[in-house]
Amino acid sequence: MGSVREPIKKTSIEKKRRIIEKGFELMCDQGYHNVTCVDIAKYADVSTGIIYQYFKDKHDIFIAGVKSYASSIMYPMIKTLDQNNIDNIKYVVEQILEQFIKTHKMSKKAHEELMAMSHIDSEVSQIFKNNEMEISNKIVNCLNSNGFKINKINEKVHIIVGLIDNFCHETIYHQHDQLDYDYMKNEIVSIILNLLKGV
Repeated sequence: MGSVREPIKKTSIEKKRRIIEKGFELMCDQGYHNVTCVDIAKYADVSTGIIYQYFKDKHDIFIAGVKSYASSIMYPMIKTLDQNNIDNIKYVVEQILEQFIKTHKMSKKAHEELMAMSHIDSEVSQIFKNNEMEISNKIVNCLNSNGFKINKINEKVHIIVGLIDNFCHETIYHQHDQLDYDYMKNEIVSIILNLLKGV
């Protein structure tokens, strides 16, 4: 088997993108260990040979999919920070929470597969850790550049990102009927605003 190459032509770039998208979708739906490159080729409507031109194996495809998925979750949060006036911090926090919930609306099965893989695959785990730190650093930089003077800002922002992530998982994947999620959301916004007070 030869070395993988990076596509140059527009059609080839699109083909590689489709392999990542369809391969990731299939592995999340069927389970990583239950899918082969032959299955991915069939699902993506490409030849198996094309897959091996762009990827070493199915793990390569999965990692590319995880990176794309992680970015799709973080990007709207970063965009929200870039596009809104940080002076209205309550509004910005609410918008970030809304965007994070929207981007988490992936199937429960897929989410469970990603979480399972993150426990057994250090590369998958590292991607999520890196993305978590990227959004934390972006929020810290945004707050600092807008004159917020907050003690232990890195730690507080990391707590905030964890709170938001946990709330999204609860509302999208766990869905306990006996819980009032509107109340929880308001409480989380209040907790975040208290954490962002300069004390």
